[in-house]
Amino acid sequence: MDRYDRIFALHKRLKASRYPVTVPVLMEELGCSRATLYRDVEFLRDALRAPIDSHGEQGFVYNRDESEQFELPGLWFSSDELHALVATHELLNRAGSDVLNSAMEPLKKRIDALLDKQGSGKRWPVERVRVIGSYTRKRDELVFRQVASAVLERKRIRFEYNARSTDQITLRTVSPQRLTHYRDNWYLDALDHERDALRSFSVDRISHVHTLELAAIDHSEHDLTEQLADSYGIFSGRARHIATVIFSAEAARWVADEHWHSRQQGRFLPDGRYELKVPYSNPRELLMDVLRYGADAQIIEPVSLRESAKMNLQLALASYQD
Repeated sequence: MDRYDRIFALHKRLKASRYPVTVPVLMEELGCSRATLYRDVEFLRDALRAPIDSHGEQGFVYNRDESEQFELPGLWFSSDELHALVATHELLNRAGSDVLNSAMEPLKKRIDALLDKQGSGKRWPVERVRVIGSYTRKRDELVFRQVASAVLERKRIRFEYNARSTDQITLRTVSPQRLTHYRDNWYLDALDHERDALRSFSVDRISHVHTLELAAIDHSEHDLTEQLADSYGIFSGRARHIATVIFSAEAARWVADEHWHSRQQGRFLPDGRYELKVPYSNPRELLMDVLRYGADAQIIEPVSLRESAKMNLQLALASYQD
């Protein structure tokens, strides 16, 4: 038990006791030496202003008149919670990147203050926690805020959308349903009123957002999951196929621990290879993930997906031929 856990446990023990708790009992419960116990009591009493009454070898107890009113100042964290807070601090610093930076700055300052206060001047080596983003895209902070506000306030919005698949700009009026963070990018799940269907929009392709004074039409979580997240990938829709992929014994150790889909099925084969079954609708993203394993992955079925993979590999090979 480290210092933060001991102080928290000491506070709870003294607050719950009507009579002094002896030094040997506290040493045993806290798993510490006599000298450490006295240092913790001193810190709790002098630094945190705990109403501790000392009774020599009979031990310590909180003053009855002040015990009910006293609590550890602000937020007090256990060591595990404090370490998680350090990691969260660094995650906000390095992964906030663009759309959340200014909004998160006050929160980061509060976390700084909490770390400094509970650490009693101790410097936390936050640089020891490393966060590396991948494939991040530029996003407009104002657009993100407008979209997020519409989701939370349940308002319809109108915006221009530049789809990557067609490179065409269209005007969309939608009822926002939820924001989804997927593979370092934000997506808006929404009811597209012109098309009368649920769609996912990449937030970095949204521009010129206008909030309308019309309440958003809500869809249940079940509907959203069934129509937008039932199969593999962010632009998935309802699952129409099951892909069977076999990975080499070398890749099996990694693939077996990966989460590809909530309804995936996997098993090790007798020869050490790994068989993975994944539901999908649009094969594009699934193919990208399978092909990154190169020769360590083989699509077994369906035949159409197998042929698509073969064509992609042949085109890639042709690019390297003189």
